[in-house]
Amino acid sequence: MTNIDPAAACRAIAAMPSIPHDSEGPVFREPWEAQAFAMTLALYDRDLFTWAEWAATLAAEIKRAQTAGDPDTGETYYRHWLNALERLVAEKNITSRDTLTRYYNAWDHAADRTPHGKPIELRPEDFN
Repeated sequence: MTNIDPAAACRAIAAMPSIPHDSEGPVFREPWEAQAFAMTLALYDRDLFTWAEWAATLAAEIKRAQTAGDPDTGETYYRHWLNALERLVAEKNITSRDTLTRYYNAWDHAADRTPHGKPIELRPEDFN
């Protein structure tokens, strides 16, 4: 499980009240959502973007998805979050879209060969 700094999470919620949360902090449906949240906090803490930049990127991603037909039931919030994170790191030249696609495909390949319930591990052949 991902450890999230509670103080950093509180700062994120204060800056972006739309983050799904309860009285104890952020709420996640799946572990990957917490990981995407933690990655965003880590990049923010390294001053790679401001909360205003992040909020604008996330809002644009949500608007794009809604325009494409997303029903905005709340279940897709962290999918938009992840898409916004990928977009922002590409725009900031932290990594390229090609590298993101390469890793996405490698993870997909690794997941296909991994038995259910086992950890997914990337291997060099997953990148072929």
